[in-house]
Amino acid sequence: MPEVAGPADIQTLDNFIGGRWVQAHASEFFDVHNPAVGAVIGRTPMSTAPDVDAAVRAATEAFPAWRNTPVNARAQVLYRFKALLEQHFESLARTVTTEHGKTLDESRGSVRRGIECVEVACGAPSLMQGSALEDIATGIDCHVVRQPLGVCAAIAPFNFPAMVPMWFLPFAVVTGNTFLLKPSEQVPLSQRRMIDLLQQAGLPPGVVNLVNGGRDVVNAICDHPGIRAVSFVGSTAVAKHVYQRATHAGKRVQALGGAKNFVVVMPDADLDRAIGAIAESFYGCAGERCLAGSMLVPVGDVHVTARDRMVAAARALKVGDGTEPGVTMGPVISAAHRARVVGYIEKGVAEGARLLVDGRQTRVVDRPNGYFVGPTVFDEVSARMAIGHDEIFGPVASICPVRTLEEAIALAQSHPNANATSIFTSSGKSAREFAKHAPASMVGVNIGVAAPMAYFPFGGAKDSFFGDLKAHGRDGIEFYTDKKVTISRWF
Repeated sequence: MPEVAGPADIQTLDNFIGGRWVQAHASEFFDVHNPAVGAVIGRTPMSTAPDVDAAVRAATEAFPAWRNTPVNARAQVLYRFKALLEQHFESLARTVTTEHGKTLDESRGSVRRGIECVEVACGAPSLMQGSALEDIATGIDCHVVRQPLGVCAAIAPFNFPAMVPMWFLPFAVVTGNTFLLKPSEQVPLSQRRMIDLLQQAGLPPGVVNLVNGGRDVVNAICDHPGIRAVSFVGSTAVAKHVYQRATHAGKRVQALGGAKNFVVVMPDADLDRAIGAIAESFYGCAGERCLAGSMLVPVGDVHVTARDRMVAAARALKVGDGTEPGVTMGPVISAAHRARVVGYIEKGVAEGARLLVDGRQTRVVDRPNGYFVGPTVFDEVSARMAIGHDEIFGPVASICPVRTLEEAIALAQSHPNANATSIFTSSGKSAREFAKHAPASMVGVNIGVAAPMAYFPFGGAKDSFFGDLKAHGRDGIEFYTDKKVTISRWF
């Protein structure tokens, strides 16, 4: 059994401003928990607008020298950072599991994804290249270069504390911007460690700053006139708030919101191969991810078979502390979130859905204070029910059978969110029609979690994304740079 921090070991987090860890101007603190045991392992300061202002001033002061640092030299810092992330890979993964609750294998996967983003950003000397054309008119040439924006900021969610910040930070920094990161107050420990590694990689003071906090810090970031661009990941309601408030203040914004992801199973699907991927889609990371399957949509007579296999897969999962061997699903993030997920299960029962596997009954004997909800399966769910419409963000699978592929596509099209979706089929025609007409921006064909690699754009559509340019890949380079056009004539 892993050791649990005692009161004397509980750390109050600092902010990182101008190359130093400094105490926040905070009168309130948020308790950080290990969700598998329910114990407090840290205290997040609820920083204020003056803390944000101090970070922006430090980033503004650092910007001219960093902007004038050759791009290949900026990339070398990221190469060293990547090497340090590899060196501390296991320790980072364990920190993610400790503060979030996901299994060690899931944490390892998320740290690996973060490292891949750093690796892609190292290609900035090529990715930042502009274009040119001589003689656009007699004796006149034109060329385009990419230039950094200035101070940029990211507001990170609780569900991927090591990965999501890397969707933004390396791309912003390597393109010559300076940066302010706000971790979720629930999971600040992984990002503290990553800042330490950036320091060791030789990043100059002020280039990256970190301010802990909650709503007040978010609003201060949106409002601050010294911040040029804001990246956000979280719920649709907050994503919309950040987008509207920050764009009103004249900023460039990419705000990734919530999801209700539909997983369609056709009668010709190879269920022997598919069911593992489908179950992992719904229950991986305890369902706390924006690409998690939420609605299982069996088409036609595959309903009963798909339902029974989903029930068997859910019952086969071992729920417990993610640091323990053999555990395949950890807790949800907090007691409050557990109550929220349980509340949705109760709504599903009240609204007439058929409860086949009840996660409310799950108990972990050696972790009686952990925030556990077991895998849950509902059948005969309709889009009118709360569990068929709302983002639950927990290990709840809702089965909604339909007669045809057209009905499945229409079901997805009717929902306001459109983040990710998948189809399982042996038919190229069905796969093509689904990929063409599904409203989500990330589509999987016989893939349970349609997560683009770091060199492709990541982001949804409709109420799942607010903005124009998405996360990482070439969109990351585009988002953090401005294209300057120079037209020249020499006499």
